Amino acid sequence: MYTGLLHTHNLFRWLVLIALVLAVLFAFTGWLSKKEWSKKDKITSLILTVLMDIQFLIGFILYAFVSPYTQTAFADFGAAMKNALLRFYAVEHILLMVVALAFVHIGKSKTKKGTLSWKKHRVAAIWFGLALVLVLAEIPWDRAWI
Repeated sequence: MYTGLLHTHNLFRWLVLIALVLAVLFAFTGWLSKKEWSKKDKITSLILTVLMDIQFLIGFILYAFVSPYTQTAFADFGAAMKNALLRFYAVEHILLMVVALAFVHIGKSKTKKGTLSWKKHRVAAIWFGLALVLVLAEIPWDRAWI
């Protein structure tokens, strides 16, 4: 079960990254070009939010129930904080990915409430851009191909 979930989580990251990059690109180009907030922008932000939520759900199942890294860390949390790999998976990765997920939801919510298209694009560019930075920083790139 662990291996299957881990591979799913690892492969799904690419869908999330593609959606994040597209959402950020569309938002910045819409903001700078003062384009209308279109159906494409709305659908892109919706797809991004759904993909992030699914990725979080898979990651949370790994984190809370099946990952040997977090199980080891939870067995002796003090010792785990002295081990960079265990600390990364038990604290850093999940914490910053939850923040990235929150940023995506904030961006999606604020674009719904905005009235001017360029402001919607600006809000999306800022919040989705921050989420992209966090996601890129917290992906375990040394394990990105497994």
